[in-house]
Amino acid sequence: MNIKGIQFDSEFSFKTSRSGGAGGQNVNKVSTKVELDFDVVNSALLTEEQKAIILSKLYNKVTKDGILQVISQTERNQLGNKEIVIKKFYEMIHKCFVVQKKRRPTKPSKGSKERRLTSKKRDSDIKKLRKKDW
Repeated sequence: MNIKGIQFDSEFSFKTSRSGGAGGQNVNKVSTKVELDFDVVNSALLTEEQKAIILSKLYNKVTKDGILQVISQTERNQLGNKEIVIKKFYEMIHKCFVVQKKRRPTKPSKGSKERRLTSKKRDSDIKKLRKKDW
C-alpha cells in the first residue's frame, strides 16, 4: 500500500478560531488555533481500500461524516499552527500504512529451562530445611 508522493493539499479545508492558553491579551483578539479537515470518504486521491484503512485506524479522529480532523493551537501565530497541522496530518497518514512485522513466537532454550528447574529445586530444598519434625 503506497501512499508516498500523494499531495493531499488540494483537499484540505482549514478553520481558524481563538485558542486558549498562554498569550495574554493576544489570545482574545487573534484567531491562532487551526483545524484541518480532510474528507476521507469523498477523497478523489484515495482508493476504497486506503479509505477503509484510514477510517478504521484513525476512528477516534474521524467524525460521523467521514471527515478527519487535526487541530493545533501550540504556536502563537496562525501560520505556525497551520504548518504543524499539515505535518501532523502527513505523519498520521504515513503511520496508517506502515505494515508491522509478524511476531515470531520463540521457545525457551534448553539452558534456560535447566536453570529454572535447578533454582526451583534449590528453593525447595531451602524450604524443606526450615521445617521441623515434631
